[in-house]
Amino acid sequence: MRIKEGNKETDILLAAIKVFAETGYHNSKMSKVAEVAGVSTGSLYVYYKNKEQILLKIFEDVWKKLHDGLLILVERNDLNPIEKFDSMIDMIFDAFTESQAVAIVIANEQHHLQFGNPEGFTEYFEKFLKLGERIVEEGMKTEVFNPNVDVKIFRHFYLGGFRELITNWAVNNEDFKLSKLRQNIKFFAKNGILNIKR
Repeated sequence: MRIKEGNKETDILLAAIKVFAETGYHNSKMSKVAEVAGVSTGSLYVYYKNKEQILLKIFEDVWKKLHDGLLILVERNDLNPIEKFDSMIDMIFDAFTESQAVAIVIANEQHHLQFGNPEGFTEYFEKFLKLGERIVEEGMKTEVFNPNVDVKIFRHFYLGGFRELITNWAVNNEDFKLSKLRQNIKFFAKNGILNIKR
């Protein structure tokens, strides 16, 4: 693959996100991505060898940005585990709600990509989850969070619910208001892991 020049690669990625969100990854054509990007179909293959490589790059960019932000958050000493947890939820929300198209692509295509091409899928997704686990484990050690929570089960439960809600927001943002989603996800997640002494 050649060195990228100018904004052509960015145009291709933005066009791919739009096309994948509107027609679904499997129904999308490289020629349509090229048309929306304003480049020739041949130009796409200078940057990406196939449609899946474009999708992989989209996921790489999203999860790397989230990982890098969460790494800074995890290492802060001025925040307690609850504040870190709230900030992590805000970070995820902000990343996926900047664009409805990105939210739809991530929600609809991650399972296919992650399990269909595990060697090619971005390492930053797992790294991001590990950082999230560190926040929960920190809360468990300080007895802010319930020590009986299984962190791995919690992370899958939480991410699955989050993905479903973000998908609903992306396709029907009248019934699924962002402010309500954010508030309720924080409430459900924390009340399930807080160590409430009776």
